[in-house]
Amino acid sequence: MATIRKQGDSYQIRVSVGYDSKGKHKEQTITWKPESGMTERQIQKELQRQTALFEESVAHGYKTTAVKFQTFAEEWFEEYAKLNLRSTTYERMRQLTKRVYPAIGHLRMDKITARQLQGFVNSLAKEGASEKTGKALASKTILHHLSFISDVFSYAVKMDMLSDNPCRKVTVPKGEAKEKPIYSQEEVALLLTKINGEPIKYKAFFFLIAYSGFRRSEMLGLEWKDVDFEHDTITIKRTSNYTAGRGTTLTRQKQNALSVC
Repeated sequence: MATIRKQGDSYQIRVSVGYDSKGKHKEQTITWKPESGMTERQIQKELQRQTALFEESVAHGYKTTAVKFQTFAEEWFEEYAKLNLRSTTYERMRQLTKRVYPAIGHLRMDKITARQLQGFVNSLAKEGASEKTGKALASKTILHHLSFISDVFSYAVKMDMLSDNPCRKVTVPKGEAKEKPIYSQEEVALLLTKINGEPIKYKAFFFLIAYSGFRRSEMLGLEWKDVDFEHDTITIKRTSNYTAGRGTTLTRQKQNALSVC
């Protein structure tokens, strides 16, 4: 049975988990703070929902934790990211810590709220956020920061350290849409004409990438055994990526065959 106690503008939710071997009563505790602008009715409804979720989590073995975000994020890098992410993705995540750690790295995982994360995300969308341009960060870059934080929280939920991921309530501000530079058909034709006198390996690379749509990493991961001359197909089985920290790494991926006849 849960008990709820109001503390200022927050609510402390306690759930009994019985007694230890010495007969001492044990409890699990979390603090929930209503979002600004909520009516009293909305607060009470959400408070009951949070209480029910916490009771269910405790019943399934959840334990509150005082671990700080940076400490747990480093564990996530070692236990999950290094083993499951592509080297380029891993390195990008590492770069994101330069902004994330100073903002929330010192905060306890169980105390970080959606409102705090929204404030951090909003700060990235303000003028001056980019050290290079002095402008706001692009929406895609902001989304990368939020995705990194969300991945760490999702792992904490999976490890039964938290019951919820606050990132799901955060919205990335819409920025100015940038048009991607894409070669026209005339420009591609000119490029392919200009490389006529180059070695065959370069001609094959650029002709194939122009007509297949393969990514650069997919092209660099190709091997002769991926080319089926009998059936005129090329199968993408791996990607090749380079990062300063790991050098060149090959990553296997879901096979995708392309007919080249």
